[in-house]
Amino acid sequence: MPKLALDLAKPLDDPAALFGARVRETRLEIGFGGGEHLIEAAALEPDVGFIGCEPFVNGMARLLSLIERRGLENIRLHRGDAVDVIDRLPDASLSRVYLFYPDPWPKRRQRKRRFISADTIARLARVMRAGAQLRFATDIDDYAAWTLARLRASPDFRWTASGAADWLQPWEGWTRTKYEGKAIAAGRKPVYLTFARD
Repeated sequence: MPKLALDLAKPLDDPAALFGARVRETRLEIGFGGGEHLIEAAALEPDVGFIGCEPFVNGMARLLSLIERRGLENIRLHRGDAVDVIDRLPDASLSRVYLFYPDPWPKRRQRKRRFISADTIARLARVMRAGAQLRFATDIDDYAAWTLARLRASPDFRWTASGAADWLQPWEGWTRTKYEGKAIAAGRKPVYLTFARD
């Protein structure tokens, strides 16, 4: 962990320099859970730098084990709130952001705790370059509608769906997460939303 952990005591002025070899772009995964998607994405594109944020120690420990086993050098980690990383990144420094199955905070009084809000959308817009994608997946209908409403209201993002089935199909090369498998087994249908930074 000391080798892979971000030092947030200072701004991350050059995210590409965080990685042993120079990378062509940098991506962020917010709340990577068990790390299933992050590890496969990093293995598939070794010339891309991935920053993963996860507050829970079990997910962090599992991913560290997978990184070591697979010998990957293009992942850096933050155990904590992704907003702390976002606030230290320079403008237009990310080419893609992943947010898969975030905590839905289903009770009405809890919804202010959802990651997607006008505030976090504005923060993400600052650090995402033009054309960068925000990929969002959930199995909670209300959170899908919540996310669509807020991102469509943002002047910085556009929903890229062009057909009715677009949001029902995962992305090419998609790695099913453990959480997604549980959701499908329970009869819930995942939704996959893609937004582009204007």
